[in-house]
Amino acid sequence: MIGGMTRFDPKQLVRAGYDAVSYRYRQDTDEPAEYLAWLADLRQRVPAGGTVLDLGCGCGVPVSRSLAAHGYAVTGVDISEVQVRRARLLVPAGTFHRADATGLDLPAATFDAVVFLYTLIHIPRDEHPGLLSRIAAWLRPGGWLLATTGATSWEGVEENWLDSGAPMWWSHSDAASYRRRITAAGLHIESEEFVPEGTAGHQLFWARKAATGVR
Repeated sequence: MIGGMTRFDPKQLVRAGYDAVSYRYRQDTDEPAEYLAWLADLRQRVPAGGTVLDLGCGCGVPVSRSLAAHGYAVTGVDISEVQVRRARLLVPAGTFHRADATGLDLPAATFDAVVFLYTLIHIPRDEHPGLLSRIAAWLRPGGWLLATTGATSWEGVEENWLDSGAPMWWSHSDAASYRRRITAAGLHIESEEFVPEGTAGHQLFWARKAATGVR
């Protein structure tokens, strides 16, 4: 039994975990330096007024809030009810939905960018290829994906995440696997870098959909 649940459901564990640690994970005024740099880079790639999907938006801070403040039309999606409720309060200009990212049914060629930070690592890794392909379909020609993935392969539970008493679950492959999956989804990887975190870290990818067709 994990976290009081008799039947192990990793997505339910992730949802309940973020419900429990929402404020511990991110305060209303937090502005992590690495996010600010990535968002500044995104603004150089996508003109203000563009549409952005913040997939795994959390409480809307800092990604959705920063993008909305710079004139982007932001849609946020998160599996946590608490996180989405906070996002609606903190980013009133955005549109937010509580949903499982793998179950989204969105129109093709809807977004100029998809921001997908620290979310894929909480989704069962056998669902990653299909989700990346759907993300590519949601992007307009020339659209950008900014995503963090696993850098090494691991799947498991941390029972006392952030010293909160709540468990959290991760599921990710290594960086080489994500290079293949992003490319197979029809996106061109423009750059990538390792983002350290404690004794481990994540891989950050900038990938783009071919700028063909008419918007």
